[in-house]
Amino acid sequence: MSATKFISPYDDKAPAGSEGWRELYPYYMLFHDNLKEREEAKFFFCDSQHWPNVFKPFDAITVEFFVRCLGAYNTRQWLIPPANGVDFKIHNGYCYMSPVGVSPELIGDRVPQFLERAGHYFMNWNDLLDNWHQKVQRVIKDMETLKFEPLPDVISIEDVKGGVGTDPSLQLSQNYNRLIELCYEVCMYHFEFLNLGYAAYLDFFGFCKESFPNIPDLAVAKMVQGIEVDLFRPDEEIRKLAKLAIELNVSAVVLENDVNDALSALATSENGQQWLAAWEAAKNPWFNFTSGNGMYSSDKYWRDHLDIPFGYLKTYTGRLLKGENIDRPTEAIAAERERITEEYRDLLPNDEAIAAFEGKLGLARLVFPYVENHNFYIEHWSLGVFWRKMRELSAIFQKAGFWSDVEDIFYFRREEIWQIIFDYGNAWAIGVPYIGPDYLPQEIERRKGILAALATAPPKPAYNEPPAVITEPFTIMLWGITTESVQSWLGGSDDTSSLKGMAASPGVVEGRARVITSAEDLDQLVEGEILVTRVTAPSWAPVFGKIKATVTDIGGMMSHAAIVCREYGLPAVTGTGSASTAIKTGDLIKVNGSSGEVLIVEAA
Repeated sequence: MSATKFISPYDDKAPAGSEGWRELYPYYMLFHDNLKEREEAKFFFCDSQHWPNVFKPFDAITVEFFVRCLGAYNTRQWLIPPANGVDFKIHNGYCYMSPVGVSPELIGDRVPQFLERAGHYFMNWNDLLDNWHQKVQRVIKDMETLKFEPLPDVISIEDVKGGVGTDPSLQLSQNYNRLIELCYEVCMYHFEFLNLGYAAYLDFFGFCKESFPNIPDLAVAKMVQGIEVDLFRPDEEIRKLAKLAIELNVSAVVLENDVNDALSALATSENGQQWLAAWEAAKNPWFNFTSGNGMYSSDKYWRDHLDIPFGYLKTYTGRLLKGENIDRPTEAIAAERERITEEYRDLLPNDEAIAAFEGKLGLARLVFPYVENHNFYIEHWSLGVFWRKMRELSAIFQKAGFWSDVEDIFYFRREEIWQIIFDYGNAWAIGVPYIGPDYLPQEIERRKGILAALATAPPKPAYNEPPAVITEPFTIMLWGITTESVQSWLGGSDDTSSLKGMAASPGVVEGRARVITSAEDLDQLVEGEILVTRVTAPSWAPVFGKIKATVTDIGGMMSHAAIVCREYGLPAVTGTGSASTAIKTGDLIKVNGSSGEVLIVEAA
């Protein structure tokens, strides 16, 4: 008989060597003993979809800001009728979520307010979205203009004679505070349209489920697929560059050199220079793109690590030379979208029902591109600038001997960095040695040891007793957490060779599994394998030409993994709960993206 509830976070002890981990994170992100009764009454699940790894102290800022801003839009701006925000905690270094529902008796009062507020956005979508782009571009520009410079030996004579009256340490702390504020601001913009995109889709989804009781979830998703979004542009630019390399007869230079040698060699010929011009044009803005999801300081951005896009370029160029087609199957996906839409439209009983169907579908298609697009502008571009500026600040302390590696700044909470700035400015002002160099290196090593110990234990999928039935639509659509998936996490099946998840992208294939735990390991993928992972990032799309299918631990129909796989015509099963631990690299597996089933046919 399977268990009925998960372990309590209060009973889930941290691994040996991680003692003291709680002090690395803010008090409001932790489970506290005096709140045990209250916290154990909530169901928490691990959000490994957005935060699959243990957090460095500073990196937890992304959970704080993103989840807080999500809550404000649901609860205070849109008044989404059934859903408030999402409670969040860090436990043993991982992020856990608990969606907050609205009391049934309060839902009715929220409906007219939601319709007025959301209706205004739906009616003025394109104009408001243009305004959104301007706001986000302004934040990016404001971040870019912030300068972090070491304190001078003496205050400049110009400042003295100009009666400025402040010293440069003030600007250093002001610029740090401003950078944090800008990060906070852009996280707000992230959610301005996002949940409206989900709400419009859910409205159409609900209509379809009512009108066609037996319609599969996947059929509804197919009716809004075939979107052109900016999130796919980085990958498309690499494809174009691969085609241009062959057209200009410089493919050998691309294939036979690493990125630096290739770029140098290409600069020596006319055709090479023409190709380089296209490479440079693609870089801004499309190389503001990370191999991760942007939520961690350690994510590598293309513009800072040109070997990443160049590696994808080599793969595409090689495939073209073999005569393969490297284009996304956009026409086939669009044709399938229209076929299935017509099939269901024809089942409707009258003109009134058809008009409602077309209105809801039209709105879903209008707003749906934002569900993917915001990713490029926020997590990839904006956060890329944010992490880069933090490194510029860190370089000042590195040079002053506070730490040895520019990455070390991320081992401190954001309020601790203000103290470090003060130590630096204080010692400079008084004319004594900084305290930091004699205190911080040992503390960094201690914290590195704690985080390494935390990373030795995978996160528990959930805590406490789950609801008897999971009905909260965002939890189901985004994270793929359903009544069935939770039961499978609890060990509801004795068959360890079979996994069930979301039927996220159609198709049935068989192949060898490759279990990937981070973007760093993507180069291990061999052509024809099936990618198995906790969660994919949208930026993994360039490897989709190599693989047969994708299987993830977490993610619903509207997760990035599901959407990207549908747009690339790749079978996918998401939200299995445990695929990345149940399946081993080399296992022969069968993936049915149409039914949501994964079968281990033969162990490695």
